[in-house]
Amino acid sequence: MSSPQYVKTGICERYQTLLEECERALAIWNERRAKVSQSRVVRKDAGDELLRLLANYARAYIVLQNHLHQCTFCQLVKRLEGRGSEDSSDAVFDDARYR
Repeated sequence: MSSPQYVKTGICERYQTLLEECERALAIWNERRAKVSQSRVVRKDAGDELLRLLANYARAYIVLQNHLHQCTFCQLVKRLEGRGSEDSSDAVFDDARYR
């Protein structure tokens, strides 16, 4: 993670918790997706599970985004970092891309 995120997580414990939940949901989805893609036969229940895990990640990401836009502390840090309000969420997962 970049150093501005360390500052942000140091200031706002809720942000850190939400970020960890989001990263965990993404990691779980990625692990399961990799296992399914390695198997030769994909059953309907595996596809359903992947959709459920993806929805869990999307939900966690939206909660994180909402927090970033509503939290006074996170807004202060965002201003101190010099970021615009439109791109604050883009840097959240610079290191959590699909693998």
